[in-house]
Amino acid sequence: MTALNEKSSRWIRRFHAADDAAVRLVCLPHAGGSATAYFPFSRAAAAAGLDADVIAVQYPGRQDRRGERCFEALDAMAEVITDDLGQWFDRPVALFGHSMGATLGYEVARRLQARGARPLGLFASACPAPSVPRTEYVHQFDDDGLIAALKEISGTDSAVFGDDELLRMVLPAVRGDYTAVETYRHESGRELDCPIHVLLGADDPVVDRAEAGAWRAHTTSDCAVEVLDGGHFYLNARLDGVLTTVAARLRDWREEALAPVTPEHEWPRGE
Repeated sequence: MTALNEKSSRWIRRFHAADDAAVRLVCLPHAGGSATAYFPFSRAAAAAGLDADVIAVQYPGRQDRRGERCFEALDAMAEVITDDLGQWFDRPVALFGHSMGATLGYEVARRLQARGARPLGLFASACPAPSVPRTEYVHQFDDDGLIAALKEISGTDSAVFGDDELLRMVLPAVRGDYTAVETYRHESGRELDCPIHVLLGADDPVVDRAEAGAWRAHTTSDCAVEVLDGGHFYLNARLDGVLTTVAARLRDWREEALAPVTPEHEWPRGE
């Protein structure tokens, strides 16, 4: 099911290879999510002829990486992901992050930009802007409280909720991710030069429109906010509409991009 072709990575999963695509779209999952959360997105993109090679990030502590320790600091995870993306910069790259993945995508984009590898743009889905103060403490709940919080936003597949043993198995990864995102604090500094497109479910219980609109402070380029029907996990139900938006924005961003792609052998490493 997963094709990595000549590339090998602990962090990246590639479900529907598009070797001739003009753009590579890096997708980052929500807290507790895995790379397979983007399998329907990748499949639909391939079927629709989206001119993008969709790849998904696999966080440690789940599925084939279940034996690895979860990251509990979002900045540390962003550093490692940025390092790993070097081999995938043989074409322009854009980022798509949902919920925690949007904040993580923002921090990865900042690091890419600092290394001279400016992304085409960032899709920030179902997530408050990084500068919005966080007061959540879900990661401190006991297991029952954590499960109740997940059910409230429908953040885990319903089949998992029906299997108590399976649910208990994924809780360490969920808790680790919630620790990372809830203890994250935005550090001021150079903001993104690339555009941001914010996507929000109209009935999202976690993110309101003001928090979504605050993403405008995090780029010197364009920032648009698009509201779709649905809740925090509107993405699966509105996949066709999301793909239409992604295709249009990627086309616009490619046309606006002026900087050449950094060749893989010249990938700029951090300090």
